[in-house]
Amino acid sequence: MPEWLVLTLAMLAACALVVFITLLRNRAASEDEDPSETPDVIEYMTMWIGVVYAIVLGLAIAGVWEARSVAQDHVRAEAQALHEITERVRVYPSDVRERIREDVNTYVGHVVTIEWKAMTEEGKVTARGTELLDQVRATVTDYEPGTDFEAQAYQPLVDQVAEADRARHARADSTESTMPAVVWFGLIAGAVITIGMIFALQIRRTPRELVLAVLFSALIAFLLFLIWDFDSPYSRGVAASYQPFLDLFPNAGN
Repeated sequence: MPEWLVLTLAMLAACALVVFITLLRNRAASEDEDPSETPDVIEYMTMWIGVVYAIVLGLAIAGVWEARSVAQDHVRAEAQALHEITERVRVYPSDVRERIREDVNTYVGHVVTIEWKAMTEEGKVTARGTELLDQVRATVTDYEPGTDFEAQAYQPLVDQVAEADRARHARADSTESTMPAVVWFGLIAGAVITIGMIFALQIRRTPRELVLAVLFSALIAFLLFLIWDFDSPYSRGVAASYQPFLDLFPNAGN
């Protein structure tokens, strides 16, 4: 289901729920009930519940956004390390140089065309991608430098392979959701309590109050959707992308 449709349905559901409960309370309310007689303590509690929940929402949004940014950094670091390998092997003999570059291009092409899809749909990297990176490592480390100049380039190349492997493992670890289930329980329960306090204040008499209550509920639904969308760094609307690979390896997607 498209993300925009999920957002639309969530906001409409929140608005419809508020309208339904409002109409239900209007029918059940006694004729002599005065909505202006709301105890001050309820207004005070409602204010602080809203403040605390706003802080929690802000921290949750900041947390998932930071996780998404870190996930993108892993992709960028992996792509840069692989690019450095292809550039630094220029000091090697042509046959070795071309073999290493071919292995790197094969790996990057697999990541962009196959593995990324597996990450978005299944939440994990592929075994084939691991094999291809191991092939890059074997090709780089198995070569025995024939000159001092090649020997000087050997260790930096090995270090770049290790950096690409580290970034790949970090990318694999970032495919899962970052928000624990208990946090989601707290966010949803907090939304229910915060919106429920609207009715404790008896905001249900005038169309203006009803519109404000509906807009407030829609805003909370939107913020919860935003957290859900950011929660999976590689698989939803505002997700980390493989663009760093394409920037450094333009032919990888072909």
